[in-house]
Amino acid sequence: MTRHSFSLIALLVWLFAGAALQAAPQQPGVLESLPRVWRDDAGAWFDLHALGNQPVVLTMAYASCHRICPMTMQRLQRLQESFDARAVAAEFVIVGYDPETDDTAAWHRYRRNRHLMRANWHFLVGSPQQVGRFARVLGFDFWKADDHVMHDSRIVYLDPRGALQVDP
Repeated sequence: MTRHSFSLIALLVWLFAGAALQAAPQQPGVLESLPRVWRDDAGAWFDLHALGNQPVVLTMAYASCHRICPMTMQRLQRLQESFDARAVAAEFVIVGYDPETDDTAAWHRYRRNRHLMRANWHFLVGSPQQVGRFARVLGFDFWKADDHVMHDSRIVYLDPRGALQVDP
């Protein structure tokens, strides 16, 4: 096989693979696979699925965290500034890791004390089952050690089509 023939075959494989990927059916949106109804930090019901068809930044946090979560919130604020600079509207969703401790009042205090009062930021509380499902679907690992929630910093981004990206 000549070098020219090999290059032509490689190009055809690449073209057909790209066409097959484009023709693949769309997967259901990630947002639709997450629990739908939550409580926000004001105690109101919040429909997570209503955020479809727009950019959504999602993370998890622990209101009593003194190390990882403050750094995550700073990253979120920088993302907000970046979206603002590009005139892109995006929703920011922060789900509490520990619904037993981080209730709506705790998240409201957290939000107010850190001046995170923009209307497009949503601090959500759910049942342990909802929180677990949210974490599994989006790849957030966490566990409790004594009275603390152990976790890493992770931010995911859903583009307006619902495609998932990690660390935008």
